[in-house]
Amino acid sequence: MYSVDVTLIKMLTDHYYIKSDKITNKVNFKNRLFFDKYERVNSMLSRTVMNNYDKGQIIVAHNLINSRDKVENIVFDYNGRNSEKFWHRAQLMLREEGFLNFTAYETKTPGHLHLYIHKGHTTLGEAVQLANRLSAKLAQKLPKEWKMFPSTDIPKEFNILNLPKKVYNKERGTSWAKHM
Repeated sequence: MYSVDVTLIKMLTDHYYIKSDKITNKVNFKNRLFFDKYERVNSMLSRTVMNNYDKGQIIVAHNLINSRDKVENIVFDYNGRNSEKFWHRAQLMLREEGFLNFTAYETKTPGHLHLYIHKGHTTLGEAVQLANRLSAKLAQKLPKEWKMFPSTDIPKEFNILNLPKKVYNKERGTSWAKHM
């Protein structure tokens, strides 16, 4: 049974994507060719779908951008070798920037994290600018081993992430502020 606490992030559940074995679409974007292996399913992302994903029967992804070009989360897609060091540096930087709510999830790949920064109802342009600024700031302290979402470097329909497998760590509120 899928038991990951995804209520910590405001995930779009009115549709989802399922990964297929073949290329479903080719997209030419900014003089680059993208091959899409995810098919959009226009129904609710239900517990049954999540349970099938948890059992390994299907691979499910969720969208980061809603139909009105609003974003709830900015995501670091970390694919490096030292997730503990990444989490430590990222949380310090996010606290310094004034972010109070963020959650890191493990994926099926060991050492691979998705760090969701809960920004709230933000326009796509503002979210991309903030993502780039946070990435640049963190890159001053660590070698860049992550991608940022949302991104305008890829087509809008490619701003999707696989569902998380397990909560790695989370930060809520200002419980740490009394130690500053």
